[in-house]
Amino acid sequence: MEVQQIWETVKEAIVAYTGLAPATFFTLVALLFAVYYLVSVMFGSPAYEDYRRHGERDMEEEQMPPLKPPVQIGEVTEEELKAYDGTDPEKPLLMAIKGQIYDVSQSRMFYGPGGPYALFAGKDASRALAKMSFEDKDLTGDISGLGPFEIEALHDWEYKFMTKYVKVGTIKQTGRDLDVDAKPTEAAHSETPSHVDADKDE
Repeated sequence: MEVQQIWETVKEAIVAYTGLAPATFFTLVALLFAVYYLVSVMFGSPAYEDYRRHGERDMEEEQMPPLKPPVQIGEVTEEELKAYDGTDPEKPLLMAIKGQIYDVSQSRMFYGPGGPYALFAGKDASRALAKMSFEDKDLTGDISGLGPFEIEALHDWEYKFMTKYVKVGTIKQTGRDLDVDAKPTEAAHSETPSHVDADKDE
């Protein structure tokens, strides 16, 4: 009986305050909720966006094939390393730091195609990591001229890679690199004091 009395009171209040029949009132309320839901979906409410992102991420994880064990590739050139930038799903995702190549396939969401650090994949990105730069000119293993803070940042990155990823190879030095390494020795020979030659003649 109490429930019936409450219901009658509610109906009387609806009629008194809105001038609508109870059935019409509840129909309008249902329509308003439906419109609100549609607007929220169309304009992306935070709750819906979070739900959608989590759903897509779960689907991607379910569809992602199991990782293959790291394969040692030995010594390769920088040009050969480019083939491991993640565009070929049959190949591991590799990246180098200070000439050491690491398999970063487990972090494909970061270094793979579409990831925030995808431009580092398939390259020695030492300079870019040290400077936290995304410019093409810094996508190189050349770390000459870096400041102390940049060197420290690079060491932090190197430690992270050494502890998290498997090293699978090294970058082969080119003829240009070998010439650069040889220059100090050649310079040292050229700076031999002239009096030494004079002593030999005597």
